[in-house]
Amino acid sequence: MGQREASFGEKVKDVLRSVVDPELGVDIVEAGMFKGAKLEDGKAIVSVALTIAGCPLRGPIEQAVKSRVASLEGVREVEVVMAEMSPEERSIVMDRVRKLRHDNPEATEVPPSCHVIAVSSGKGGVGKSTLSVNLACSLASRGYTVGLLDADIWGFSIPRMLGASARLGGKDGKIHPHILEVGTGSIKLASTGLLVESEDRALMWRGLVLSRAFEQFLKDVRWGAMEYMVVDLPPGTGDIQMALARLLPNAEVVVVTTPQLSAMKVASRAANMARRSYLHILGVVENMSAFVCEHGAEYEIFGSGGGSRLAGDLGVPLLGKVPLDPALMEAADTGKPLVLSKPDSPAAKAITAIADKICCELLVPIDDSSCTARVSQLAVKPV
Repeated sequence: MGQREASFGEKVKDVLRSVVDPELGVDIVEAGMFKGAKLEDGKAIVSVALTIAGCPLRGPIEQAVKSRVASLEGVREVEVVMAEMSPEERSIVMDRVRKLRHDNPEATEVPPSCHVIAVSSGKGGVGKSTLSVNLACSLASRGYTVGLLDADIWGFSIPRMLGASARLGGKDGKIHPHILEVGTGSIKLASTGLLVESEDRALMWRGLVLSRAFEQFLKDVRWGAMEYMVVDLPPGTGDIQMALARLLPNAEVVVVTTPQLSAMKVASRAANMARRSYLHILGVVENMSAFVCEHGAEYEIFGSGGGSRLAGDLGVPLLGKVPLDPALMEAADTGKPLVLSKPDSPAAKAITAIADKICCELLVPIDDSSCTARVSQLAVKPV
């Protein structure tokens, strides 16, 4: 490539930094979509690789490229040569985009000093929401202010588990969370279950709407000061999980599994997604562990060892094993979390021990007046 051609390619690269792929949220140069350019007798030939051949943004991107390049001196005509990225190139681009979003998070109403605990699972039915509610209650009972975000937008269940029915209010252009007093602490709750007319109403929303709703809960809810936020994620590895990584890149992920091998393998996908999104995995919780009868005998109804194996594979701590306890489900159905209504039950003790490990060892609350808190503020806000 001659010096003149190389110089033209650099000029094209500079002007194309203003062409942003709205789906990726980054410009096409940063995304690695610009592949080169040359000028031949006033005709600019620009090579662009799309992530997929049938990209719905092909037309707008092509027009934007033509418009920017046509403004360059000496260009009378622009031809855009469109290609498709290879699977390897696409993987590199997506990794780059995830890293950029992690390093440059959007502003939310969640204070930087707040420890965010995202409770995740690869599949439904493992008791993730019940664990989220009882974990939040256990932390609040220690005197902390705890945000509880029901991010399972269309599968919301947390309001019933807490016996909450009041609709979310708003003022000053913000939504205000429902507040429940727990001992000397409190829980600030936000859920679509507190927005719809009844809990039987189906929300027939698609992925993009779900992620936008989650984004609104983080940007439009006046969370205020709090030491912890527990986010009850929907099962799987979809839009909301990706939005979490983009909006709360400092979230700590707790992966919930049950003892059997099949559940462990599915849960590992949730962990894999978290790491590919540059989120830190705090640890693993094995739920529905051995059932202990009133005579003290243990029955491993769902097998054993899944939590330990998953924690070992991931190289993270096993935060605890919550025994299979019918009282845990009964308490959820009646709106009286087990850690509050029956604190001496085996399952409540196990969850309390997990909360102890989190707040006393792994995620010690940050004093808002401390140097660490001030550094956290500066890290996310422009000076």
